[in-house]
Amino acid sequence: MFMVVTALAVTLFFGCESNFKKVQKINFTEFTPSGDADNVHLKYTDSGLIKAVLLSSKMLDYATVDFPFTEFPKGVDVTLYDKKAKKTRVTSNYAVSYKQTNIIDLQGKVKIVSQDGQMLETEQLYYDQKNEWFFTEKKFKFTDLKGASNGQGIDFSKDFKVINSQRITGEVLTAE
Repeated sequence: MFMVVTALAVTLFFGCESNFKKVQKINFTEFTPSGDADNVHLKYTDSGLIKAVLLSSKMLDYATVDFPFTEFPKGVDVTLYDKKAKKTRVTSNYAVSYKQTNIIDLQGKVKIVSQDGQMLETEQLYYDQKNEWFFTEKKFKFTDLKGASNGQGIDFSKDFKVINSQRITGEVLTAE
């Protein structure tokens, strides 16, 4: 009797183990890019005008996952153009663009330089493509013709015309 109970328990254990592995495989999604490109040079246009030019040595596109995104594991160099063709250059060591939210997450030595000489440096910065708005809660350094300031937390328009910063220190020249 003991042998029969033991054999039945062993059979049930291995039977459940097998089913458990099948269930795990059902819920497992292979996380591989649906697209992979080297030496990318993309131009974004709207109504015939160039809005942005993106350069990257590596692009991975995850278009088939539940929350699709495009990853730039070796960084980006992006030039943004406003309506008057003024340039703003954005560089970072890593970037990921989320398709559903239109948010770009820039990381690692993020640097933005405007044609007017304004520069922002930080370790992580988000860009809201729909509203053309940058923001971060990380430490930053902002430099323009009036001086330099440091702080933690900033948000601003892509042309630097509207800037909201938090916790700032630094020296700025004022007209007196």
